[in-house]
Amino acid sequence: MSKNAAGVRTGGEQALALYQALRAAPGVPLDEAARDLDLTEAERERARAELTTLGLIDTTAPSPLVIAPDVALLGLLRHERDRLESRLAETSRAHTALETLAGPFLRARAEPGSDVEVEIVDDPARIRRELADLTKTARGSVHSMATGSVRREEMGLELDRDRERVARGVRVQAMYSARVGQVPEMDQHLAARTALGAEIRLSPVVPMNMVLADDSFALLPTDPRDPGSPAILARGPGLVRVYRALYAYCWQAATPYGHREEPDGRGGGVLTEQQRTVLRMLASGIKDEQVARALGVSLRTVSRLISEVMHELGAASRFEAGVKAARLGLLDGEGGPEGLGTPRDTA
Repeated sequence: MSKNAAGVRTGGEQALALYQALRAAPGVPLDEAARDLDLTEAERERARAELTTLGLIDTTAPSPLVIAPDVALLGLLRHERDRLESRLAETSRAHTALETLAGPFLRARAEPGSDVEVEIVDDPARIRRELADLTKTARGSVHSMATGSVRREEMGLELDRDRERVARGVRVQAMYSARVGQVPEMDQHLAARTALGAEIRLSPVVPMNMVLADDSFALLPTDPRDPGSPAILARGPGLVRVYRALYAYCWQAATPYGHREEPDGRGGGVLTEQQRTVLRMLASGIKDEQVARALGVSLRTVSRLISEVMHELGAASRFEAGVKAARLGLLDGEGGPEGLGTPRDTA
């Protein structure tokens, strides 16, 4: 059947005619079927693109594979479901980040006499000045955590800060992502900081870049997943102590620099695929209810799976399970809490 015989077709009609021709003659090359329909090259490509988008043909093989309409529909529905689930997971992570940041602000404002000052700073030079001032103003302690390496040009400055702070009796604690210790230049830098008296720990999971001083100063990003975002500069114990508690929790789960953990016989190798899936979804910030919906199981089953994962990893909490899973590489290739990039500035 030619285009002239059938009259002028619209783009959708051309795609339908091509689809019907391919179904009627399995194995016929798409270009040959298009020529039989008197389609121009542009019309052929538009029809090919439309059929591919609808999932009605697979053109990866030499001869196009024609997909039945009902199968193609199921494929489109599956793709849409996966897209929505991915968006839901992203929304959940964003909501968790907002809760992490906004919750302490709201609580601090509700406390009488908390004397909290919060400022959003987007000037890198201002941030560097604030960090430099800490060397002179900190009296008791400076705590920092970083998701990535220190810039080469900043290493000497950081050692100078450590030297001056430690000399004045200021306790210096710094936490880095565990992968930082695998970089030779950073490994030497951490050894130098340790030699000056700074306490260094490494953790597979570092939630964000953060600098705390005494009980009165906090510097952290507005978006924990984007170190290049504007910074939150907070002053006042009513808010800073909240971040001190978060830091202390992460510090306890981290490993002292230079320490090599002995294996405890629990490697996560016996986890089932369903248990691994639950572990990765939880590490991505997905709530239990969303995990249950995604797996098509009940909340009770999800709770049981989480308990089994914690038991197999020898973890007393979900956080510890996530840390151990990251150390064992069980979260490799998945969107975990550490996809935060390289820090813009460190203490």
